Amino acid sequence: MQFKDQVLTVPCLLQRFLDERPGSQRHLLVRDLTNGTTPLIIAAKNGHLDCVAYLVDKCKANIEQVGSIVFDGETIDGAPALWVAAAAGHLHIVAFLLGRNANVNATTKSNSTPLRAACYDGHLDIVKHLVDNNADIEIANRHGHTCLMIACYKGHLDIAQYLVSLGADVNRKSVKGNTALHDCAESGSLQIMKLLLDNNAKIDVDSYGENLNKLYVFSIGAVLSTCQSCLVHLPELPCPLARAALSSCQSCLVHLPELSCPLLLRAGMTPLLAAAVTGHGHIVKYLISRADLVQTRQKIDALELLGATYVDKKRDLHKAKKLWLEALVERCRSGQVLQKSSLPCHAAYNHAVEVTTSEQLEELSSDPDAMRMQALLVRERVLGPAHPDTSYYIRYRGAVYADSGNFSRCTTLWMYALDMQQKILEALSPMTQSSFVSFTELFAFMLNDGPRSRAALIENFEDMLLVLEKAIDEVEKGLQYFARPYIVSRNVQKTRIQLKCNPSNILSNSSRNVDNLQSSADAANTSPILPGHRYMASSVDKDGTHLRRTVMVTLQIIYLATKLYPNMTKEHHQKLHEVVYRLVKLDPRTSNNYSLLHMACSTETMATVGRHPVGIFPNREVVEILLKVGADTMSLDNNMNTPLHVLAQTRCPQSIFKLLLAYGAHYDVANKDGDTFEHIRNLNEKNVKHDEGFINPVPHVSLKCLAARAIKKYEVSLPFPLHSRIEKFIDMHSSY
Repeated sequence: MQFKDQVLTVPCLLQRFLDERPGSQRHLLVRDLTNGTTPLIIAAKNGHLDCVAYLVDKCKANIEQVGSIVFDGETIDGAPALWVAAAAGHLHIVAFLLGRNANVNATTKSNSTPLRAACYDGHLDIVKHLVDNNADIEIANRHGHTCLMIACYKGHLDIAQYLVSLGADVNRKSVKGNTALHDCAESGSLQIMKLLLDNNAKIDVDSYGENLNKLYVFSIGAVLSTCQSCLVHLPELPCPLARAALSSCQSCLVHLPELSCPLLLRAGMTPLLAAAVTGHGHIVKYLISRADLVQTRQKIDALELLGATYVDKKRDLHKAKKLWLEALVERCRSGQVLQKSSLPCHAAYNHAVEVTTSEQLEELSSDPDAMRMQALLVRERVLGPAHPDTSYYIRYRGAVYADSGNFSRCTTLWMYALDMQQKILEALSPMTQSSFVSFTELFAFMLNDGPRSRAALIENFEDMLLVLEKAIDEVEKGLQYFARPYIVSRNVQKTRIQLKCNPSNILSNSSRNVDNLQSSADAANTSPILPGHRYMASSVDKDGTHLRRTVMVTLQIIYLATKLYPNMTKEHHQKLHEVVYRLVKLDPRTSNNYSLLHMACSTETMATVGRHPVGIFPNREVVEILLKVGADTMSLDNNMNTPLHVLAQTRCPQSIFKLLLAYGAHYDVANKDGDTFEHIRNLNEKNVKHDEGFINPVPHVSLKCLAARAIKKYEVSLPFPLHSRIEKFIDMHSSY
């Protein structure tokens, strides 16, 4: 009771505090932002009507002033008080603010309205009150997600019924092409789905793969000539653009190996597939029972995909077997067997192939590991390699192997997923970056887990080198983007499709190969990077954050590789230096113009990669290998700091300082503020290990340096012009 009494006195205390101050000061206090928010917004969130009324009526608080507020651990930026009250479910606050002429359609930074906020948490009374005050039910957020869509996704049947009764557009699409039916499928809201279908909602595909349809149809038509074998199968192709391109073919088989683009273009994700991906069997069961909505092949794909979801997500192998058996029965139901478009055998899947008979399925069910490989095969075929779930579950299965100590299987699967991502996704994609981080953490675990794990890492050192090379490939692609932000070239040979020359292989491989040059349909709304095509990337790494993180991960892998120096063969040692030389030659820079050597000398390299620090930076071994292959000790960042300046701000062994100096770093170079390495180091005495003594500057300061410092200090005016290199040399030295 005591706590309750204290809460009840809050409005009184607030009033007493503000009433004692003059009006001008009171006005300043109520509009001031503390932790990004205002007193009015805080009062609105917590439902204190007395406080809200006092702040608005007495203190003249601006009811449209926005701030940042946290809901369920997520910070909402640019939220007005009405939005906050609606999200928190306080009808009395909402009614009061609307009575004071608050903008009923005011939006947050993400373009979310108070009505959408109320729909999110199921506050039907607030939804009705806002609509009664002219709230627009069709205003979508920045992702094109409407109030009806969020009600469907959150499973609020009453709100969905109300919005539909008002005439909400049941077929409206988001930026990614999702409809309200997709949201029902993903959340498992069957009753809402039935409501939408009863109100003329259409089963449609999202925009997954739409850009490729537009960009590749012309290259298909250009490379392929007419082919009678392809014409037979044209009705089976789901994409009208692909049919149009192939309809003029005669002998496409001759030219097929020349194709660097997929033959069959993807038509997007339906609500049925979305339900299968998320594991909502009741949604799948309902939709496949509607012959008026779903075709036989779509039904089969959904059953097979749902079975894969039961294997990997629900861990129910028995249910997966039943679903796959049902799909096999459906394939033969019409009397004409609908063949699977099988994937080629791959070592990552233990050379597994998809089952085609009930006998094969029965035999498969006795081997849990084989069932799991089957699930990966099914998912890649049905969703395609570009879908985030395809690579996610490959990586998940690899992680399970790693947990059981089978590092070889883990590495094989992860490498397959990484190859898939690098062929499909745009440069510096967060998904690809995540794969590199996982590899780094795996290698670190193997290095420190014990003799057996370390021995496995040494035995498979080539895998670490390969991951390092792929990381450098990613850095290079990122640099190409920054050099030419609208034209990004990839090595076409890497994405070339090699198919045998027969019609069945064309059609069986096309549905998966379409995604080999397709971007991931993830939340980042990424765009494809296509050879020779202009594109506008919606997830552009404008500030260089993704590039910086990728370089950081690459340095972490180099750090781990150097830990195996004592166990390396001469060939591996040489190969590692060649790979690092390639990275140094690229000379990637961060937004503050840090070079590789700057990063190797910075503590930030340790703090910004992955969930756990892999290596401790500054690191002598990494600095040394960079220097050995030609890293510039005198490279400057935006503040004219050399790597030595960065190192001076850290607590690290004196041996790294001496190493830089031995490779030509200038002891007395000044940065933009006029500070030298020695000056910064003295300012940071706590970072100096006194037991190591001081660095004697005499061996590291040449007569040239002394002369340059004298010219700067005494502002000597020379009677003759100097070469630009000499001027630069003088300018970089300090005057003291």
